[in-house]
Amino acid sequence: MRVHEFVFRSLEGVNLPLSRWNGQPLLLVNTASECGFTPQYEKLQALWEEYRPAGLVVIGIPCNDFGGQEPGDEETIHEFCTTRYNVTFPMTEKLTINGIGAHPLFIALREEYTRDILPTWNFFKYLFAADGSLLRHWPSNVPPDEPGFRHEIERNLSSWRL
Repeated sequence: MRVHEFVFRSLEGVNLPLSRWNGQPLLLVNTASECGFTPQYEKLQALWEEYRPAGLVVIGIPCNDFGGQEPGDEETIHEFCTTRYNVTFPMTEKLTINGIGAHPLFIALREEYTRDILPTWNFFKYLFAADGSLLRHWPSNVPPDEPGFRHEIERNLSSWRL
């Protein structure tokens, strides 16, 4: 499984094929607007701004699977993220990531790595290498500015190409 094989739709309803970032590292995060971890949007935006010139792509995946903490539609989510956290990184449409109706990427992750790799709450993070292979994943309680998390991104920057 390579992450660049998958396609999402953006919050604005436009196709968002991950192949568009082939050769670039991807950080995928399932998000929610009414979660205790929602302030991580600010830290994700900071990562996007800092590491985007080196090729890192941050993508938010709104999800209502955990505690019903993303109840809004795409327009509401977009408005919330842009006005409250100034989010400029790509965001997908609201998706199901666990169980029936899960997006194909999360089905593929489960099939390749077992259920243990699936998110158990909002703001679960996946870091994929430039070749699309999974490098690491972190649970929700690891913030994007945590030193070990940042080190993993920085450690791999030299191996990534634009």
